[in-house]
Amino acid sequence: MNLLKAAASVSAMTFLSRITGLIREIIGFSLFGAGAGMDAFQVAWRIPNLLRRLFAEGAFSQAFVPVFAEFKAKRGLEETHRLADHVASLLAMVLFIVTVVGVIAAPLLVYATASGFSANPEKFELTTQLVRITFPYIFFISLVALAAGILNTFSSFKTPAFTPVLLNLCVIGAALLLAPRVDPPILALAIGTALGGVLQLLFQIPALRRVGMLPRLSLSAWKFRHDEGVARILKLMAPAILGVSVAQISLLINTQIASFLETGSVSWLTAADRLMEFPSALLGVALGTVLLPSLVKSHTQDNAEEFSKLLDWGLRVTLLLTLPAAVGLALLATPLISTLLQHGQFVARDVLMSRAALVAYAVGLAGIILVKVLAPAYYARQNIRTPVKIAVITLIITQMFNAVFVPFFQHAGLALSIGLGACVNAGMLYYFMRKQGFFLPQPEWGAFLLKLAVALYLMAGVLWIAAGADAEWLKLTTAAKCIRLAWVIALGAAVYFAALWLMGFRPRDFAKRVSA
Repeated sequence: MNLLKAAASVSAMTFLSRITGLIREIIGFSLFGAGAGMDAFQVAWRIPNLLRRLFAEGAFSQAFVPVFAEFKAKRGLEETHRLADHVASLLAMVLFIVTVVGVIAAPLLVYATASGFSANPEKFELTTQLVRITFPYIFFISLVALAAGILNTFSSFKTPAFTPVLLNLCVIGAALLLAPRVDPPILALAIGTALGGVLQLLFQIPALRRVGMLPRLSLSAWKFRHDEGVARILKLMAPAILGVSVAQISLLINTQIASFLETGSVSWLTAADRLMEFPSALLGVALGTVLLPSLVKSHTQDNAEEFSKLLDWGLRVTLLLTLPAAVGLALLATPLISTLLQHGQFVARDVLMSRAALVAYAVGLAGIILVKVLAPAYYARQNIRTPVKIAVITLIITQMFNAVFVPFFQHAGLALSIGLGACVNAGMLYYFMRKQGFFLPQPEWGAFLLKLAVALYLMAGVLWIAAGADAEWLKLTTAAKCIRLAWVIALGAAVYFAALWLMGFRPRDFAKRVSA
């Protein structure tokens, strides 16, 4: 299997997901603007997403995938399938209980997440209503994450990567068809979210059948906690939950702070985050997804040299593609946001406020993506304690950044703190990776970084000149913005990759083959 090709395949599906997600945001902001209703929905959406980090791609996946991949490599398909059955049954039972409690305790969850909304009873009540509608999403999306872990272990990457498209389509359809028919109209977004969770889970079933791993649920789920494989996963989950909880505590604190800032702050951060997620998902998620099963296999086979080479490859590809994305987002923040979101109720001031957050995010984009590539190296070795300790330190440092930046930069200070905190996280993961001796960089890193710096310098200069003044973009028609933005991005990309080509970079140099 060619890892670069596999990562490109995942990126292609993820790109489709992010495009439809962007269309979802464009329609949502156009219909509802960046006011109280959209703030309420964004907080309601964050609550099940926060828990999803525990039950889905967060702590659960970090613990499940290494053990499941080891069973596949050493125990045979029958025992591997049995493990999937037991894990799915226990997870479904726990998720059902969590969902029921979450729906009942919605007001407490809103207060714990955005207590600043309590100053506006109508906004608080609306957020509570939205939470009750969206909360069941946690049940379905967590089982989707289990399916994704199984499929990725069997080198089936496309279905899990495409699945988020279904959520976006459901929300888009609900916004266009239900919003005029429900009161208040913002409820349509929550209904679309809940329906999207159901559809995503149903979409996994044929793919699981194809690899022969469709879990068989049992009503005796509680007794499976004593199963050897399940017990190992639960043991690994304990520190993983702590680590993921630390990250979610940071997000919770940031949401709390934003709820006390100017109305619209949560929405401005969401708009910037949506654009930042493009490179984060296309690069970080894709590379992390294809790397983890291969890293697990190398570790299981005690092939330390191949393990190190896989990491080296992942880091080089990450920097090669992440750094120009960060520079591009920073320099083209206003053109991007104005072109994509300045419609209907999303006005010029919203563009400028979102721009400040996007520039702040761009400062730490490399760190955000590197964490997604570095952390799987620890998970593959079933070492979750080290990333947890680093996460705790990162939380403390991020909140120190908040204390410094938020008073001066308001919502943009929150984005800057997140980005800088991620850089600290990535730096510490790298440091301990070297200290523990399981990563040895390949030769010529110095020359590699120097060539990247030259290409980035040339690209930045071209983008700066071609983009022009921010004020111009706020006045252009949508068609004119689209045409101009397209050629500016194309010009910047052409200069960057042409410079790399002239300095000796070739696509084949970044190909990496592993056995499936």
